[in-house]
Amino acid sequence: MAGEPTMHQNSINLQSHAISEEFLSFPQAEHSDRVGLEQVEPTWFYTRFEDCMEMYADPDTVAEYLSNHRGWFCRCAEPMQTQPIGENAYDLLIGRFGSFGYQVEARIGLELLPPDEQGIYRIRSVPVPGYTPPGYEIDFQATMKLVELPIDEFCREQKIKPNQRPSAITGAQWTLDLYVGVKFPKFVRAMSESIIQKTGDGVLAQVVKQVSRRLSYKTQMDFHTTENIPFLTQGKRKKGVG
Repeated sequence: MAGEPTMHQNSINLQSHAISEEFLSFPQAEHSDRVGLEQVEPTWFYTRFEDCMEMYADPDTVAEYLSNHRGWFCRCAEPMQTQPIGENAYDLLIGRFGSFGYQVEARIGLELLPPDEQGIYRIRSVPVPGYTPPGYEIDFQATMKLVELPIDEFCREQKIKPNQRPSAITGAQWTLDLYVGVKFPKFVRAMSESIIQKTGDGVLAQVVKQVSRRLSYKTQMDFHTTENIPFLTQGKRKKGVG
C-alpha cells in the first residue's frame, strides 16, 4: 500500500504453515488477476480462541487499569502500529499476510467498549475512517470478564512459594471469535476449495494463538510494572512469546 507506514510483522505462508518475524517473499499476482475483485465473493475463515490473563491484584484495581486503555493499549500492541480513533477505538496496522502467491496488508479498527451491567467487556471491529480494505474483510468480536481467582489453588498450580504469594489474583477471562474474508484472485480460486479452507482456518488459528498470547503477556508485564506489583513469569506464558 503506497504511502502507508511500513513495519516488521508476522508473515503467513499458508502452504508451509510457517510463521516468522520477517516478511516472506511471495510471487505477486498479475495485475489482471486483481481486476474485478470487488465482484468476487470472499472466502471466509474462522477461529475461536479462549484464554485467561492473570493479574496479581483485586478486580477493582485491574478494572481501573483496563479502563485507562489510552495508557497501555498502544504500548502493548507493539510492534503493530496503532493510532487512536475517537474515544475508545484504535486503527491497527497488523502486517502483511500471504497465501498461495497472493498478499494483503491487514489493517483493522478495534473499539474497546466499557463493561456493561453484567461486567462484560467487549472489543469489536469498527470501520477505519477514510480506509477501504483492499480485497478482505475482518469481523472481530471479543468478550472479557474479570473474576477473582482462588489464591491457594492458583499458587499450588503455578508452584508459587509462600513468601511470593500475592494478596489477590484477578483473571481476565476472554473469548475471541474472528472471521476473515479474503477475495482471492482467479488463479487462487482455481485451486481446491477444501485445501484453501482447511489451510486458512488452521493458520488463522495458529496466528491468533501466537499473537494473543504475546499481547496478554505484554499486558500482564505492563500492568504489574505500572502498579509496582511483583509478578512471577509463568511458564505457560513464556511459550510462543517473543
